[in-house]
This record gives sequence, C-alpha cells and structure tokens, in this order.
Amino acid sequence: MGRIVWFGESSPIARGSGIETVVLTPEPLEGQCFVMGITSFPPGTSIPLHCHNTVEQVTLVEGEGMVELGGELHPVVPYDTTQVPAGEFHRFINTGCGRMRILWVYGSTTVTRTFAETGETVPQFGGSSV
Repeated sequence: MGRIVWFGESSPIARGSGIETVVLTPEPLEGQCFVMGITSFPPGTSIPLHCHNTVEQVTLVEGEGMVELGGELHPVVPYDTTQVPAGEFHRFINTGCGRMRILWVYGSTTVTRTFAETGETVPQFGGSSV
C-alpha cells in the first residue's frame, strides 16, 4: 500500500556544522531500488569531498552554491542538477547568504560514502563525518 512521508514530521539527521538531512524514503517499498532526501546547508558550510558506491543525482532546490565535480568547481542555482557516477568524488558548498537545500537520489537502497581525504568508507548516515 502507498504511504505519505510527511516532511514536517520527519526527524532531521544532524550532519555537523548545522547541516541537516531528512530522508524521504525512511523505509523503501518492496522492490524499490533508490533512496532520496533533502539536505540543508547553512551559509558558508560544505560537505567533505566524497564518493558513493552508487550513482547519485542531486537537484539544488533552494539557495545558491558551488559543486565540486571532476576536480572543478561549478556554480549552481535552483533546479541545476548533477548526475554523478559511482566512485566519482564530489561535494556541495553553500556560497549564498541563506540556506542551501539539495534534493538527492541514490540508485540503491544500500549507500556508502568514501571520504577523499582519508579513504574511510562509512554507511551513508553512519560515522562521525558529514
């Protein structure tokens, strides 16, 4: 049976530096092969350079910022979208004066994050790093 995930009733996951994530697929449906959510960044914050074990698509839905992709920085504004293959390092940086929010979708329900600086791999919402 279908269900509604009420954003306002979802508990955000603190990611450090005021960055928060709300997972919009807390319990994937049977046969579902993706997960998605919203991550919110205060002004001046960013997530570390990292990659995932699966493809990721991200749409900037609010604010402005930069995305580091392929070793280059690119400005992004609302509705600009990235498509990132598994294993490609990337990150998002809020360069605006207000909150920046991204909608992310991963092509798997089992997602890991590997940090470029340390090589450490953790479950997407595990570990002590953002």
